[in-house]
Amino acid sequence: MSRIPTPTIINDAPEASRPVLEAVQKQIGSVPNIFRLVSNSPAALNGLTALQGALGKGKLAPATRERNALTMAEANGCDYCLSAHTYTGAKFARLDESEIEANRRGTSKDPMAAAVEFARALVDARGSVAPDEIEKVRAAGYGDAEILEIIAHVALNTFTNYVNEALGTEIDFPRIDRLAA
Repeated sequence: MSRIPTPTIINDAPEASRPVLEAVQKQIGSVPNIFRLVSNSPAALNGLTALQGALGKGKLAPATRERNALTMAEANGCDYCLSAHTYTGAKFARLDESEIEANRRGTSKDPMAAAVEFARALVDARGSVAPDEIEKVRAAGYGDAEILEIIAHVALNTFTNYVNEALGTEIDFPRIDRLAA
């Protein structure tokens, strides 16, 4: 059970959050607990969904975004995001089991693995990556816009990871356990 109330239905959320939750419902067919929990703050919910929407129109492929979310969830120890992105990574991005496990370890079998490795480096260095980390991701074929989007996705996933872990968001996806240390 979460540490702050999670609205059970859209009408239980603050009035200012309801249109956003309705849009989530329309877009994906349900309203995952992360959105319902964050809806306690219309400003935070609007910020979360606005950043997701903007990055969804960016240059990074959906599979790359899912790979990075899996890397972040494992690195930050977020059980909710680990479960959610294992589900969405397999179902929507068509990542296979071995790729999902590689992503959780901060790598990838994908030729463009540098995005995942860069995301993990950002987390490990808390943003203070060495210049060679940027050169590695650039050498893999990522341009400046994509490098900025990887950083933005790290920020977005850090926000959701921290919300879920700090507030104990109830997992509403098939539960996935963290990898053994």
